[in-house]
Amino acid sequence: MEAVRAALDSGAMRAGVKYSVYQLSEALGVSRTPVRDALLRLEEVGLIRFEARQGFRILLPDAREIADIFAVRLALEVPAAARAAAVCDAALAARLHDRLAAMDAAAAAGDERDFVAHDQLLHDHILEASGNMRARAIVRSLRESTRLLGATTADRSRTLGDIDAEHVPVVAAIVAGDAPSAAAAMRRHLTSTGRLLVAQAVRDQDSGLDGAAVWAAAVRVEQVE
Repeated sequence: MEAVRAALDSGAMRAGVKYSVYQLSEALGVSRTPVRDALLRLEEVGLIRFEARQGFRILLPDAREIADIFAVRLALEVPAAARAAAVCDAALAARLHDRLAAMDAAAAAGDERDFVAHDQLLHDHILEASGNMRARAIVRSLRESTRLLGATTADRSRTLGDIDAEHVPVVAAIVAGDAPSAAAAMRRHLTSTGRLLVAQAVRDQDSGLDGAAVWAAAVRVEQVE
């Protein structure tokens, strides 16, 4: 996953272009078997499509797919944040603070890979605390579907520090046991991320779509107010 993302960032690989397993294994300096195994995992979450003669294409989600993904995440993670606040104890508070501190450090170092890993774990802690393991599994899968898009926007209109700051009120409200504020903070964070990624996809994929209209069609008004 990280190797494909790095290749996309550098321009060495492009979405929609056909590549071979052999090409990728040569570029990474590893045998074809582990490369193919890794690509199979990417296929499971819809990030690549295998074609004839060991070829594959990278499939980034389009604007509508991203909006749909965030509509589901809003439906699951907003109430999960409220439930986590209602049951928060010292152990959960410590885990969330530790994860936020790790995100702070990664943001300061400009380490996007490390930041994304800790970001994902923080959300996972919240979903786990909510007690809904099916929601937790669904969100994990959805995050994999957008992972190649990265954390920051391509034009750096949102930095790691900006994303880090969005998590602070989420954690503060959960630790304080304030369920309404936790839900509202999670809603703001996911809405900010989703809208920016939809706008980025519209721009990068030259789709001619209206990003705001795509978002509005997927996300109900009551989910974002």
